Amino acid sequence: MAKRDFYEVLEVSRDAGADEIKKAYRKKAVQFHPDKNPDDASAEEKFKEVGEAYEVLSDDQKRSAYDQMGHAAFEQSGGGGGFHGGAVDPFDLFNQVFGGGATGGGGGIFEQFFGGGGRRDPSGAQRGSDLRYDMEIDFDEAVLGCEKKITLTKLAECDSCDGNGASPGSGRKRCGTCNGQGQVVAQRGFFRMQQTCPSCEGMGQVLEKPCRSCRGSGRAEKKSKVILKVPAGVDTGTRLRSANNGEAGVRGGGNGDLYVVLHVRPHEIFDRDEDDLICEVPISFITAALGGELKVPTMTGSASIKIPAGTQSGTTFRLKGRGVKSIQGYGTGDLNVKVNVEVPAKLNKEQKAKLQEFADLCGDDVNPQSKSFFEKAKNLFS
Repeated sequence: MAKRDFYEVLEVSRDAGADEIKKAYRKKAVQFHPDKNPDDASAEEKFKEVGEAYEVLSDDQKRSAYDQMGHAAFEQSGGGGGFHGGAVDPFDLFNQVFGGGATGGGGGIFEQFFGGGGRRDPSGAQRGSDLRYDMEIDFDEAVLGCEKKITLTKLAECDSCDGNGASPGSGRKRCGTCNGQGQVVAQRGFFRMQQTCPSCEGMGQVLEKPCRSCRGSGRAEKKSKVILKVPAGVDTGTRLRSANNGEAGVRGGGNGDLYVVLHVRPHEIFDRDEDDLICEVPISFITAALGGELKVPTMTGSASIKIPAGTQSGTTFRLKGRGVKSIQGYGTGDLNVKVNVEVPAKLNKEQKAKLQEFADLCGDDVNPQSKSFFEKAKNLFS
């Protein structure tokens, strides 16, 4: 399904200022927050959509790229299955904007807007936690993209109770402590306080017979395999999000997300400078002096460079478009080949004689850089 325009998602004009965008996000985030819509899967998707729109439009650099190229500016940011490279967790973003310290589904922050302490979802469903996984990949995998298989142990839906926390054949009953209200009243002197029921944790119901395998949580530890599509152009520190591959929710709640943080191993030949590749190649003294054709490696095969006669050591040749594909969709970098002239070593007697003969034939004009340098430095020698 095609993504909606981010300005349309937040219902702001394309020239809206930062304050207006933030105000629109706050309104929408509160409206679609999963804690306010516990049984509405579409509301959670809208909550994530609002967070993604705000993440882009609240950042000047990302907004500029989006204004120029739309969603295409971020199409290379992640692979299939809901990946979005470097994306901020929508719940973390919610907490950051509203300035609270709650985690997961909102917690204390959400209570500020909806008067916490009320009765919770009788099913006890809660969204699962997000997970982080650090993964090393090879240099060529980062440059060209790849597919990786991840195996991790996480809390998944309990097979015995299908995630609802109750033993087969049993269900739920009204909490005897709060009589199904989810709250109890405590009287302390002149003060009368209402608080969450400690027996049912505000749900108003308790399990008749908790599942023995998961002790009523609806979750159990299992090994899980996730196929991760790594887009071309990632680098160390890139974070990919795999939607719904975090921990399972409590008693049938929605799954959290899996965030994979990449660490790229160094390459034997290539270095990287943003989207450009750098390669240092030795060339012979003869090739540097007389010129010739040099065959150099690239990430996708080999290429040829014409070496002009008289090429000096340290000269860099650029091969356009043979670098790294931009993960932001801005094209492909270049390959910069730096040639280093290799001085002949381990010469035999005949080779030394021939080289000396060549040196005797050379005048100052053969080495113009040396001539210029020593003319500038002659006063220092005297």
